[in-house]
Amino acid sequence: MAEYTDPLRQIFLAGVGALAIGAEKSQEIIGQLVEKGKITVDEGKEMASEVSSQASESLEQVRNDIIEAHMKGMTKEERDAFAARVAEMAASMDGDDALRAKEAAEVEVIAGSQGAK
Repeated sequence: MAEYTDPLRQIFLAGVGALAIGAEKSQEIIGQLVEKGKITVDEGKEMASEVSSQASESLEQVRNDIIEAHMKGMTKEERDAFAARVAEMAASMDGDDALRAKEAAEVEVIAGSQGAK
């Protein structure tokens, strides 16, 4: 298991932190512009949405770059094992989603039958 001092993890966390600070500062500036009447509330909302979208795209790119850099240092066997672990995690999450959906449906049926009384 990777330690907390893993350089890739540190780079990822630094990137996430920088994006979060940048997005937060952008939201603050947009709020100030709206308060001063330099832009309308609707323009502020549009700008905030655009900043949020760009931050999400940047975060995804950072994540992809880190995964790629990590995989470049692996042998083919290590990459295959890594891909298998990721596939297992995805399958587990898919199973968790299916279980939650089933439980929610059961709760709806129970709630519906109690409401009909």
